[in-house]
Amino acid sequence: MSYEMIALLMFSSMMLMLLTGQRVFGAIGAVACVAALTLWGTGGSNIPFSAAMKLMKWYPLLTLPMFIFMGYVLSESKIADDLYKMFHVWMGPLNGGLAIGTILLMVLVSAMNGLSVAGMAIGATIALPELLRRGYDKIMVTGVIQAGSSLGILVPPSVVLVLYAMIARQPVGQLWLAGVFPGLMMAAMFVIYIVIRCRMNPSLGPALPADERDITKAEKYRLLWAGVLPFVIFFAMMVPFINGWTSLVESSAIGAMTAFMAAVLKGRMTREVFENSVRNTLAISCMFMWIILAALGFGAVFDGLGAVKAIANLFTEQLGLSPWMILILMQLSFILMGTFLDDTAMLVIVAPLYVPLVGALGFDLIWYGVLYTITCQIAYMTPPFGYNLFLMRAMAPPEIGITDIYRSITPFVGVMVVALILVMVFPQIALWLPNYVYGK
Repeated sequence: MSYEMIALLMFSSMMLMLLTGQRVFGAIGAVACVAALTLWGTGGSNIPFSAAMKLMKWYPLLTLPMFIFMGYVLSESKIADDLYKMFHVWMGPLNGGLAIGTILLMVLVSAMNGLSVAGMAIGATIALPELLRRGYDKIMVTGVIQAGSSLGILVPPSVVLVLYAMIARQPVGQLWLAGVFPGLMMAAMFVIYIVIRCRMNPSLGPALPADERDITKAEKYRLLWAGVLPFVIFFAMMVPFINGWTSLVESSAIGAMTAFMAAVLKGRMTREVFENSVRNTLAISCMFMWIILAALGFGAVFDGLGAVKAIANLFTEQLGLSPWMILILMQLSFILMGTFLDDTAMLVIVAPLYVPLVGALGFDLIWYGVLYTITCQIAYMTPPFGYNLFLMRAMAPPEIGITDIYRSITPFVGVMVVALILVMVFPQIALWLPNYVYGK
């Protein structure tokens, strides 16, 4: 059997196991182990061992539990609730103002956490009931929360970009900076869409009644501090890192400690909040480590087969496709996989194939990391089986059905596709900031 056929058999076996409902790390790791032992005998057992050693020696991996802990502390201590109260007061007088405030809330939550699930949970439990109670259109606001939560995997400190950095062997700091402008651009495009829709049809997002806007300036400025606090935490973490005063791991520790101290100073760091934060941090960190370990093992077998070179030869020489056509086909495959997989699973499944192929085609791997992330955001919300669609269905109140959720996301997916095209056509949207900071 040729190496190309073995690689195809490995990939199809892994996809079949995933479709049967197996855990991601189990499906990937099992296929890698069976293939290694079949191809190289007992010597194949060195592959998972070397993958584990590589994982344990990768120092930046320590950032994962730090950022996850920071996000859970801020979420469990209800600091995100304070954020929404601030937007409620400052943005409420505008038509669609609370929906705009929800997008801004999601940007701040993303800067605090780095996980889209956290943004979805906060938006569905805090913002959605309030928006519905104030007469906002249920279809529009459902789309607002899903679209806003997707920013968590693009705006730094993105946990997904940390994983991509390890698998693609790229600097985490440059990837984070590359996600800043595309993330803010996408948030701005969401806001522009909301403003236009609510101006055309004010009933979709009515302004707050005058009696609710009648609060003292002192109270308004007190609420404004709730929005400043996450920025303080974010800049306390990022400024020393960007200026070279601290390493990435040290900056993540600063962020976690600053969030912890903020919760303590607000009197919200109870025993229950601390235990929930630590327990959730441990669970998610272990899940990521198992997935990365399996992905490294699978990638080592794939590299050993020379599958990447064979597939690159198939696309470029035998099929005669241009590098851009191959890149577009990759992005379309991400959208297809996103109908039944989350972003981490998509990354570790195709990274052994796609990342080296992108480099071989002459594309920048930092830029491609941003493209991958935006495509994952789109895939999350693409019917019929988008990951975010079912998360929203599980968290939404009974009056919002699955049909409403499907309808709600269509215009926002369109906006995200436009953002993806802009970043593809103008790579400097993603690359200017890291090149400027790192002096390339």
